[in-house]
Formats: sequence, structure tokens, C-alpha cells
Amino acid sequence: MIRRVVAYADGGAVAASRDFYTGVLGFEAAMEDPALALVAPDTPSAQVLVLPPGTEDPPPRFGVDLGEPGAVDSAHAEAVRRGLRVVYPLTTEPWGVRRFFVEDPGGTVVNVLAHVR
Repeated sequence: MIRRVVAYADGGAVAASRDFYTGVLGFEAAMEDPALALVAPDTPSAQVLVLPPGTEDPPPRFGVDLGEPGAVDSAHAEAVRRGLRVVYPLTTEPWGVRRFFVEDPGGTVVNVLAHVR
């Protein structure tokens, strides 16, 4: 089940981006490290992640939260079965996210993730 799709913004000016998304658009900062996560107060599935320069290589264009780590494992297995290019390996990150990056057929890098409970 897809829980949310997270848009990723360039983080060339993280503090200014935080001010823009909170002050102009009304998002709330939900996380500051390792990236700035902004959440819409009335719609928590509406999020923007501001990645500081050099955080990810290659940088994903957006993230898809599948809700459960097992779903991430299944998506990874299917991507590999289909011969898609996995550009960041299946990993459980120290900040509590299981994820991998895969390149879609058009070349867009997608972060497929779920929070570990």
C-alpha cells in the first residue's frame, strides 16, 4: 500500500528553503537531520524533503513510502527480477528507514522506502 509520495527539493539553501516552505506555504518542519522534512499540518501525507547538497548520490527525484519494510523488500525483489537498475542498495538506515533507489524506465531515480517500527 502506498502511504505517501514525497517531493524532493534541492537544498542549496536549506535555511532559506525552510523559511520559504514554512513561512510562505504553511508547512511545518518535522525533521531537520539528515534532511529537512516538511509536512502539511492538515495533510501529513503531503510532504517535501529538502536534501542538502551531496546528501544522496545519485539524488532521487521523489520518494514513495510503501508503509512496511516488507513491502520495500518485495518491491526491491521485483525491480531486480525485472532487470531495473538499482542505484542505491537495499539498506536499513540508522535513522529508521528501510529503502533503496531504483531508476525507472525513463531514467528518474525513485527512493522506495518505509519506516522501520
